[in-house]
Amino acid sequence: MLVNLDLHIHSRYSMAVSADMELAQIARGAAKKGVKIVGTGDCLHPLWLKSIRELPEEEGLRRLGDILFLLSVEVEDAERVHHLILLPDASKAEELAEAFSPHSGNLQQDGRPRLHLNGAQIADLALEAGGLVGPAHAFTPWTGMYAYHRSLSDCYQENADRIDFIELGLSADTDYADRIAELSDKTFLSNSDAHSPRTNKLAREFNQMRVEGCSFQEVASAIRREKGRGPTLNAGFFPGEGKYNRTACTRCFQQYSPVQKDEFMGRCPHCRGLIKLGVADRIGLLADYELPCHPPHRPPYIHLIPLAEIIALALGHKSPMTAGVQKQYEALTGDMAEIEVLLIEELEAMESAGAEAEVIRGIEAFRRGCVEVLPGGGGRYGQIRLPAWKKVRREKKQRSLFDFQPCEEEVIMKVPDDIDK
Repeated sequence: MLVNLDLHIHSRYSMAVSADMELAQIARGAAKKGVKIVGTGDCLHPLWLKSIRELPEEEGLRRLGDILFLLSVEVEDAERVHHLILLPDASKAEELAEAFSPHSGNLQQDGRPRLHLNGAQIADLALEAGGLVGPAHAFTPWTGMYAYHRSLSDCYQENADRIDFIELGLSADTDYADRIAELSDKTFLSNSDAHSPRTNKLAREFNQMRVEGCSFQEVASAIRREKGRGPTLNAGFFPGEGKYNRTACTRCFQQYSPVQKDEFMGRCPHCRGLIKLGVADRIGLLADYELPCHPPHRPPYIHLIPLAEIIALALGHKSPMTAGVQKQYEALTGDMAEIEVLLIEELEAMESAGAEAEVIRGIEAFRRGCVEVLPGGGGRYGQIRLPAWKKVRREKKQRSLFDFQPCEEEVIMKVPDDIDK
């Protein structure tokens, strides 16, 4: 069987997370999205773990309606690197919390605790508890492994060979990561790192895996690619949409080349803000290959745009949370999960469901890859534009929002003209 999974989210017990990140809200959003197994996030926090324990257990997972929760947590090490840990059950979460407790000052307060341990020590304790561990959003400039280390061995030392996965993060995809030779035998995970249960946040990136049933051990075997189990699809952002894709100022978001960053000694000449090296440029520095070299086990990667964001773009709304956008979203997802609407449902069926012509054309454009990506950087997300967007969005008498010829290119990546390539 094939299942969709989002294994990295956060609860309301983490900093800067919506108060709506409760189990019931998360389960509702996951069902709407089309994801079967969701990471709990923050499972070392005592109050969150108590809530998790109240759900019935099924082979290491916890059930709420049709959704299964897998115990997970993101932790920060002494060098600020973030690690994602997946655990087999609640008792192992308690065991790991006890092991981490002498090395943390905020384990009881923050769902994403800081630990006075390095990556190798964290891996030791996580593996001892029967968990799986790997770098979270491995390439991001503030807390990604490759922001501070040149290799897995540099971070995890003797445990490097026991690292089962690499989480790509929103600013990278398979093509980026498969330019690095040491990652060829690692499974790539694409997770949302959601801080809100809204459907444009939860499962905005997800994994599809082949398993024989739903249990922690089946998920672990799929990640390790054992016994015929394994990933069959990664799905997520166009990398340019990520907020750290390009090298940019963290204050005014002006983008620069790596050469310019060095020339300006890491400070923006316009506002004196800090210039952060983007994921695309960091990959270029780390890469062993000019082009991606995908190993045979690597599944396809599909670039996604959340349905609510497509609708907002198509209708000319500034936010995916407006009443008009939500009305169209509900019409399209009444009998079908969002992932199926985006990738599978016939366009004619969308019209029958009450979708506006502009929205249908927007979904069609997305499926054909007819989108413009204005890359993000410095902490600001990139922008997605649909065809002829500027020209037509305010023409009230126009019968159809999209009046364009079939697109022959997959993605148009637009980069500011003032970047020195």
